[in-house]
Amino acid sequence: MPDGRIRQVAALVYRVKKNQPEILLITSRGTGRWVLPKGWPQIGKTFAQSARAEAFEEAGVRGDIAPFSIGTYTYAKHDMSDGEVGDFIVDVFPMHFSHQQKNWPERGVRKLEWLSVEESVRRVEEPELKALLAGFDPALVDVR
Repeated sequence: MPDGRIRQVAALVYRVKKNQPEILLITSRGTGRWVLPKGWPQIGKTFAQSARAEAFEEAGVRGDIAPFSIGTYTYAKHDMSDGEVGDFIVDVFPMHFSHQQKNWPERGVRKLEWLSVEESVRRVEEPELKALLAGFDPALVDVR
């Protein structure tokens, strides 16, 4: 990126239960923090397609993903242990959950939880992600 930040993509996986939205959070591999499924844009895929692929790899979930980002958040990572060092900007794509596969690449590596919007806001650390989650309304998302 021109400003020196490294771009990543994330899937905001959601479902609606009893007329209330729930958001899927997973734990990060290194620190165990609660995060959205996220990773690198993939060559030959759009950012949205890359985010959908990350949702499957990290949480085993499938669903329809919006072709547009609903916003971004930033974070800094300066842990040399896994080679990912720098300032990151993450594009967030809403993904309507349809089902979870029985097996996926990172099964057993991370914890997964479906949470209310309010609880998901409490669990994540990044202020901009908290704001994105707090303002999320599935009724305003068209994933078709």
